[in-house]
Amino acid sequence: MKITILFLVIAFSTIANAQIVNIPDANFKARLLQATQYNTIASTSMPNDNGYVPSYNKIDINNDGEIQVSEALLIKWLKVSTANITDVTGINEFINLKCFICTSNQITDLDVSGLMNLRFLSCQINDLNSLNIKNNNPDSWLTLDFFSNDQIDYICADEDDLTYVKNRALFYAYNYCNVNSYCSFTPGGIFYAIQGNNKFDNNTDGCDSNDLILPNLKYNITNGSVIGSTISNKSGNYFIPLQSGTYTITPQLENPTYFNVNPIDVQVTFPGTTSPHIQNFCITPNGNMQDLEVVMAPTGPARPGFNATYTLMYKNKGNQVANGNVTLTFRDDILDLVSSSVSTTSQQINELTWAYSNLLPFETRTINLVFNVNSPQETPQVNIGTKLGYTAFIGPLENDANSLDNYAQLNQIVVGSYDPNDKTCLEGTTIDPANIGKYVNYVVRFENTGTYPAQNVVVVDNIDTAKFDINTLIPLHSSHNFVTRISNTNKVEFIFEGINLPFDDANNDGYVIFKIKTNPNLVVGNTFSNSAKIYFDYNFPIATNNYTTTIQSTLGLQENEINNEITVYPNPVRDLLYFKTEYSVLKVQIFDIIGRIISSNSVSGNKIDLSSLQSGNYVLKVYTEKGIMNTNIIKE
Repeated sequence: MKITILFLVIAFSTIANAQIVNIPDANFKARLLQATQYNTIASTSMPNDNGYVPSYNKIDINNDGEIQVSEALLIKWLKVSTANITDVTGINEFINLKCFICTSNQITDLDVSGLMNLRFLSCQINDLNSLNIKNNNPDSWLTLDFFSNDQIDYICADEDDLTYVKNRALFYAYNYCNVNSYCSFTPGGIFYAIQGNNKFDNNTDGCDSNDLILPNLKYNITNGSVIGSTISNKSGNYFIPLQSGTYTITPQLENPTYFNVNPIDVQVTFPGTTSPHIQNFCITPNGNMQDLEVVMAPTGPARPGFNATYTLMYKNKGNQVANGNVTLTFRDDILDLVSSSVSTTSQQINELTWAYSNLLPFETRTINLVFNVNSPQETPQVNIGTKLGYTAFIGPLENDANSLDNYAQLNQIVVGSYDPNDKTCLEGTTIDPANIGKYVNYVVRFENTGTYPAQNVVVVDNIDTAKFDINTLIPLHSSHNFVTRISNTNKVEFIFEGINLPFDDANNDGYVIFKIKTNPNLVVGNTFSNSAKIYFDYNFPIATNNYTTTIQSTLGLQENEINNEITVYPNPVRDLLYFKTEYSVLKVQIFDIIGRIISSNSVSGNKIDLSSLQSGNYVLKVYTEKGIMNTNIIKE
């Protein structure tokens, strides 16, 4: 059984069986009222696997000239061909219908998404522009005929049916017909739901309305054999529609040892469980954990002589309130700060600092930045292909459980012309072997270049599980509200439902930023690549570039141009190694000559004890608030 996971709060309406079905097309209504046991219009019998029925029946049983819902529910086979019908509104009340034949009419848009039992559909020889067969039926189509609809340009279907429907469209030579599941993000037919909210109870007195919301929480969903995941939006509320069956929903935190979750999971069985089933999750701190993270990402291209835009994100991943500073270093001689959405605490050459306070657990804050890039006529000049390097740091580093993500590097290449729909790895085209198995960050940018607002945008990323660990994917930030769905073991969908993205150049841009770990078995010389497809409403997807990163040793290369600002002595060294610099040395990583990390150490007093290190040649990566330095040493 497949799992359909969607993300919209749905208002259910109960339709009494005595209610009259609204059928605005007079020809459609007339044909339904003509049904008797003496013609081949309708049957209450279940069709066989060839679509045939043994007998036929009247629909308007009470002879009132209307079709009641109760009458529609009895029909399992219906044929309304050659009746000059243009609109079949009302057909979705025939929810037990298994076979529907409506050939040789003038129907332009056919929506049978409410017919979850439908397995036979013949709608050939019409004027179809669109066809919606997304009906949440776990069974396969037995008949699906829609030939002689040469102008059809969009078909919406369930995820499990997409390959079959695409092949049917190609069989009919409908090469310009787009097929996907993004006409809606609610299932057709009958479904059930579990919903609730997530709260962080900092003082462990029980979650209540005064506690903090916990945004973007991931839930794993399994029915015993099929696993899917959904990541809620920033509201702290979640809604998961499901088919009938038994499911276990389990919250998944990035750092599960930092927190306790109550309940650990929840099990529901539909239709036996009341729908929607309300289940809130209460998260409390486990011990005292401090863990900060910073990410610097471009939200637009960098071009010579033009402004470049960025977002600087920092997050409290720990379980205690944090206070400190965020620092950004950059080349002030080729970049001029135009604006910062948050006022700086200090501004020096090559460095900006922002103080922050009361950063709550799970809280993310952003600083939007605009820099002007030097033109080729300025000194120093910036040309296409120039690399712009940024290093972000968040402190305090002391007692941080994972100091690696207190630093973030962005290496952005200056471009001339550019594709507004693109993907970038923030770490650049190369990473050091020390970062194998660690997080890399991606930004996907999209732009509505059409002539009408895009109601929905979906970014689809098929993760290469030979290179990445799909279970570690975490959305970080976006331009607009979204939810994330993970299915089919490697398919990730960032769903911007109701985004209504404008088409004017000042407002038609969006982006999503996420991180994911590379697999730990990668080695020097391996590459990993990532691309995405962007769906704007019912249009064909736009493919981004395929961004490739190579694992190679960069030791000994200058980083952020601070190598000349730190002196390391004595070298060769026997025990204590000293760092002479005006900056505080925060951490030192030691690598052997083939690039394997030997140790990672915090530093106190700008010195480190290497007495236990074996004799030999090593490379040091020295981390400061200013930037990163690489140097070679000899251990006696």
